[in-house]
Amino acid sequence: MRMIGLIGGMSWESSAAYYRLLNEGARARLGPTASARCLLWSFDFAEIEALQHAGDWAGLTARMVDAARRLEAAGAELLLICTNTMHRMAPEVQGAVGIPLVHIADATAERIVAAGLRTVGLLGTAFTMEQDFYKGRLRDAFGLEVIVPEAADRATVHRIIYDELVAGRVEPASRAAYRAVIARLVASGAEAVILGCTEIMMLVRQDDSPVPIFDTTALHAAAALDRALSVESDNEPRGRVG
Repeated sequence: MRMIGLIGGMSWESSAAYYRLLNEGARARLGPTASARCLLWSFDFAEIEALQHAGDWAGLTARMVDAARRLEAAGAELLLICTNTMHRMAPEVQGAVGIPLVHIADATAERIVAAGLRTVGLLGTAFTMEQDFYKGRLRDAFGLEVIVPEAADRATVHRIIYDELVAGRVEPASRAAYRAVIARLVASGAEAVILGCTEIMMLVRQDDSPVPIFDTTALHAAAALDRALSVESDNEPRGRVG
């Protein structure tokens, strides 16, 4: 198994889920005593969150590139950014290292396309729902039509992520709010819903939605294991950002 480098701590709640999913996946694939080979760089999310809401994407990019380089120097053979929002700087991170970055949007979109679906609702932070780095990749690379909630619903989804989920709080009222947002996405034509923030899986399950749910955290971890256990030659091209 190749060594997996995790850029995490954004928040640590979802990073803990990544660690669990990678190890559960390694056990299922390799045997009861197997576990994943991985290295974790964990940020203080308070610093990251402040820079996000200040719009300091250049400062965030510098921190992400530094983390990626440190993981590569420590022996990582592929990288995961353990958050959807921070894939905003995925091209810069990939360009700074010589190891592949497994892109969370690619891992998700590939499963959606394989399921024969084309129109998807997207839940995530306001940055992910409103900026084009994520929606544009789904559209341009995979031909998906992406629907996002209306402005008031986007504000609700974003607030619950930052005020509750990153703090480990899972509130029944917030689950009901997300169910209502999902219902409105489905009414707008969504054939499936992407949980496009790695913390949303703490709150939303398949029985909260009348259409298929695609959990980016679980799909990203599974794609990382696929790549880590692949038999491709180290001399083969590393591939696209993803």
